[in-house]
Amino acid sequence: MGASTFFASALPHDVCGSNGLPLTPNSIKILGRFQILKTITHPRLCQYVDITRGKHERLVVAAEHCENSLEDLLREGKPVSSSRILCIAYEVLQGLQYMNKHGMVHRALSPRNILLDRKGHVKLAKFGLYHMTAQGVDVDFPIGYPSYLAPEVIAQGIVKPRDHTQCEKPLPSGPKSDLWSLGIILFELCVVCKRVTFFPCYVDDIVTVLAEEHGCLDIIKVSLLGSVLLLMLYYLHLRPTPEELMCDCLFSEVSLAYPPFHKPAGLFSSSPRCADLTLPEDISQLCKDNDYLAERSIEEVYYLWCLAGGDLEKELVNKEIIRSKPPVCTLPNFVLEDGESFGQGRDRSSLLDDTTVTLSLCQLRNRLKDVGGEAFYPLLEDDQSTLPHSNSSSELSAAANLPLIIRERDTEYQLNRIVLFDRLLKAYPYKKNQIWKEARVDIPPLLRGITWAALLGVEGAIQAKYDAIDKDTPIPTDRQIEVDIPRCHQYDELLSSPEGHAKFRRVLKAWVVSHPDLVYWQGLDSLCAPFLYLNFNNEALAYACMSAFIPKYLYNFFLKDNSHVIQEYLTVFSQMIAFHDPELSNHLNEIGFIPDLYAIPWFLTMFTHVFPLHKIFHLWDTLLLGNSSFPFCIGVAILQQLRDRLLANGFNECILLFSDLPEIDIERCVRESINLFRWTPKSATYRQYAQPPRQASESNSTRSSMSCFSVDYQEAPRGDLSRDSIKLDDLKAEVSPRISAEDLIDLCELTGPSHSKTPIKKTKSSKPKLLVVDIRNSEDFNRGHISGSINVPFASAFTAEGDLIQCPATATLQSFKGRVVVIVGNAVKNTAAVSLIWGNLLFISTSRQKHLK
Repeated sequence: MGASTFFASALPHDVCGSNGLPLTPNSIKILGRFQILKTITHPRLCQYVDITRGKHERLVVAAEHCENSLEDLLREGKPVSSSRILCIAYEVLQGLQYMNKHGMVHRALSPRNILLDRKGHVKLAKFGLYHMTAQGVDVDFPIGYPSYLAPEVIAQGIVKPRDHTQCEKPLPSGPKSDLWSLGIILFELCVVCKRVTFFPCYVDDIVTVLAEEHGCLDIIKVSLLGSVLLLMLYYLHLRPTPEELMCDCLFSEVSLAYPPFHKPAGLFSSSPRCADLTLPEDISQLCKDNDYLAERSIEEVYYLWCLAGGDLEKELVNKEIIRSKPPVCTLPNFVLEDGESFGQGRDRSSLLDDTTVTLSLCQLRNRLKDVGGEAFYPLLEDDQSTLPHSNSSSELSAAANLPLIIRERDTEYQLNRIVLFDRLLKAYPYKKNQIWKEARVDIPPLLRGITWAALLGVEGAIQAKYDAIDKDTPIPTDRQIEVDIPRCHQYDELLSSPEGHAKFRRVLKAWVVSHPDLVYWQGLDSLCAPFLYLNFNNEALAYACMSAFIPKYLYNFFLKDNSHVIQEYLTVFSQMIAFHDPELSNHLNEIGFIPDLYAIPWFLTMFTHVFPLHKIFHLWDTLLLGNSSFPFCIGVAILQQLRDRLLANGFNECILLFSDLPEIDIERCVRESINLFRWTPKSATYRQYAQPPRQASESNSTRSSMSCFSVDYQEAPRGDLSRDSIKLDDLKAEVSPRISAEDLIDLCELTGPSHSKTPIKKTKSSKPKLLVVDIRNSEDFNRGHISGSINVPFASAFTAEGDLIQCPATATLQSFKGRVVVIVGNAVKNTAAVSLIWGNLLFISTSRQKHLK
């Protein structure tokens, strides 16, 4: 890998765009355009890996790099055979043709940018500079080398926009311009050690003129090179494109040695992933030198290199490519009235330095020296351990118990997780269940986007489906989308770029158009942000993930009239607060701080409007393993972190607290959410307007195996003991949640859900003691009751005025503080009243009992 740097043009600070917002820095524009370059993979192109943004509009690019180039061949001064030159020409044309297919032009073609790998094959470097800089508009230096630029490019000159608010751009160069540059380079190979004289204008037969001047007319005329060069150095309107020249009969023999390139099918494609799978004749030759790291993709190697301490800017500083200057030396040159001059001349550091620094992998290899070869090929069949086997398996097991933020920065641990998930994802959907199992441990950040798609069950040819959606025809929602996008996670450089805005717009519009029964609500852009960030170069996958996420967690939230859905959701959330923390629930209800005032943005955006992206990633890693009721537990966990401040404040202070939410420990929030979820009866979170049950064709055992914690009630088969739906007004009147007879039986037996073949593992120390209070009269109780329940008849529990009567059951209830208490009766009104009063008695001070009668 290699690193190079350049500066983007600085914009004036006092200029705003047409929307009244400050202009987007050119460096962020370049960063956004760069991302598509990471997807362009071809044997004749150097793979782009990453770009980082530094101070003063500095950009550092990391890409695949080779030590040798055509410049070295020219420097050696050794003759190059005509057949060798034709092979070089054809390989360069392959790279140019693939670039043109993606709408790109090199424009900076030169001998130093035509690299040679260890086998002597061509790899084009820095082919994306012209594209990422918007054809040179966003930088202060010209793209290309004057000695190799085509005449039409020189004639056009350098055109810079005069108004930064306008999109004034020069006429972009076409594919034919690269062909001229290639022709000059190939001619230099023919006349080794001589620099070709630059011709500012066309000549009828420029090849003959150049050959005569450099004394190689005989060499040129007797070979195919003359005909090839003539086509490359011809008039613009007669000059072919790289694709046309490749198909010319001049390369008919050379092309036989190069099989056509087929990009491997992606994970979500209609084409078989094994269509172009080839195996070497001698498998024993694979990794013969035990260089297992070389078998991994360059993206993985770069990611591990960064974890091992790699820093792009530091590498350039060490090679003195980046030199810091004291501020006094950066003062511009100015002249006083008497003509005396002060300050510095033109700062040439903002110009292009074409040097590429090779990144050393010694530190990474030293970090991974104890990793055995078997770690790169983990077994996936049968019941294997969570982590791949290696010589340091004990260290990896210990690392798995460390906090998540430490695990994500551990080079060796991440290598094992990346290799394992890469193999599992390539076997998706066959290995879907094992992906769920491994995701419970953690998800490697490098593969988070594709892993989320697998957890959401995305399958099929998603690109064809996305392309079929009309994203161009204007619709009424366009105006609102345009207003929302510039306010959505704009602290992130990628999402704030113009390229990010355009992708935002297309994905959101595709969702709106493809869901005519739903409407765009503010907050949908925040929901889209995590998926777009993780799949920036795959809009179809971002759209597919969002389309799978919303029905699962936000079913019918985006109806035109969603008031009944929102109100039911908030009511169930309020009951969840009362179930897990009655004292906090009573306080919030007493001061009138109801969930309607703070929780709607939480659930409408699944907390993406509340937390920055790096926290959302860790939160959603767990959220996607749960079901539609898990967000309730996240909300309760957030309130419990703010519990002391909420209990000590009144209504106004709570409003101010949530207007600027304090720092939330996401790892603690996730941990507490899981505990809350595990011990919440599934029927307690039942919602009438939740997503309907899945098709019966999908077995319950499969669904339960995909759930990290439990199975949602509405996803379970309904029976005689299930909970029935009730009217929204009746639901609001009840403070404590209801529980079904089915869940009561499960709690009494202290097992997982009765319909699940994989019950929740509950340790002995964590088993909640259950108290069942039967409020029926003594006659009904004696006729039949739940084993272990106590009888407190409703008539004897209250006075005629409605006051609670102190009885022996009160002491029993006090001993079950913090445990689950179930009120059983034959009248809903009575059980709701008892659960309310006794719940308050259990968790609040005695001084407040009179107020709560």
